[in-house]
Amino acid sequence: MNAAIETLKERGFFAQCTDLEGLSAKMDKGPVTFYVGCDPTGPSLHIGHMVPFFALRHLRNAGHHGIALIGGGTARIGDPSGKTEMRKMITYEQIDSNVEKIKAQLDRFIGFDGTTALSDNNKNWLADLNYIDFLRDIGSCFSVNRMLTFEAYKQRLERGLSFIEFNYQLLQAYDFYMLHQRHGCCLQIGGDDQWGNITAGVDLIRRKLGGTTELNKEHEVFGLTFPLITRSDGKKMGKTEKGAIFLDPSLTSVFEFFQYWRNVADADVRKFFLLFTFLPVAEIDSIVKGDINAAKERLAYEVTKEIHGTEDADKALSGAHAAFSGAGDKSSMPTVELSKSLFEAGMNVCDLYFETKLCATKSDARRLIQQGGASINSKNISDVKAVISLADVDSDGEFVVKAGKKKICRVVVE
Repeated sequence: MNAAIETLKERGFFAQCTDLEGLSAKMDKGPVTFYVGCDPTGPSLHIGHMVPFFALRHLRNAGHHGIALIGGGTARIGDPSGKTEMRKMITYEQIDSNVEKIKAQLDRFIGFDGTTALSDNNKNWLADLNYIDFLRDIGSCFSVNRMLTFEAYKQRLERGLSFIEFNYQLLQAYDFYMLHQRHGCCLQIGGDDQWGNITAGVDLIRRKLGGTTELNKEHEVFGLTFPLITRSDGKKMGKTEKGAIFLDPSLTSVFEFFQYWRNVADADVRKFFLLFTFLPVAEIDSIVKGDINAAKERLAYEVTKEIHGTEDADKALSGAHAAFSGAGDKSSMPTVELSKSLFEAGMNVCDLYFETKLCATKSDARRLIQQGGASINSKNISDVKAVISLADVDSDGEFVVKAGKKKICRVVVE
């Protein structure tokens, strides 16, 4: 088996392949060009989106060439795969803005050089398609009966599937067809929920260009998927009670990002090391055999470094030490600046938890306090009518507020 494929298997990036032996043989002969796509339905990727892009870097490190396809065209429809209802439509202007933001995020993570890694946008060939010509040329290659056998459509048929979404598989298959012609792309990778869309692309290229005979091997293409990543409790990876863990620090702070990984379940540590870091497997096994808390801290640092860079990872680590062990740099903790006048008059503790965003509502703050989860400067607060005054502010003009064991905020009084 090809070494790059073995790496993907070893690290958990393998579920199915359209022709594993054929792909392995092709990769043994030299670099292949492959692609992974994402639709810019929001202004930021979240960590769940990044699984295929970690795989992209592994394949690139093995000498293959990767394309990150940003779906500025397909986002106008929305992929029904894995969705219980139709995506909310957003304007073309919003989609174009999201494309630029996501392209910048991927560039920081991948480093597009135009040769071993590049980006493309399917708006370039989808936006101005002639629908009648598309149906004659591409739609005629698809069987509705076969499309309805794919899980993405079967699940949605029970709840309702719009005709616009039903077109999505044709467009994604056409993406593969276009990337094959534009860049010589012969492999699409993605999550296992994309299996139907990926195999549709393989079939379309075979129907349009051949690729099944020895004389036409240049048009032979493949699809490879990885398992959908879940936590050990069965829940979707990258989700919290506050929502998705985004790459954009204005949506998920670097400290919150770090803490997400620091607090994963013990059973998930090795799996997440394999998927979301580039440490050698032997080193990972050595780390997870030691102290589990040290392993989680190392996991948090490595993933944060890959997504946000070494400088921000160092700050997050230092902030975590300051927040939970008394060492480190307090300035790296999540910080809110509040006016001194608020504390001269006395500030209700529920208002404080709301202002620091440790609680989404004042009702949430009251419940937190009543359940014993609130503390200020390590002193438990049990009275919802408690008032925080300047007497609670230390000599540095600040104090630390905690909600439970994991959420924390440094308040600077000015």
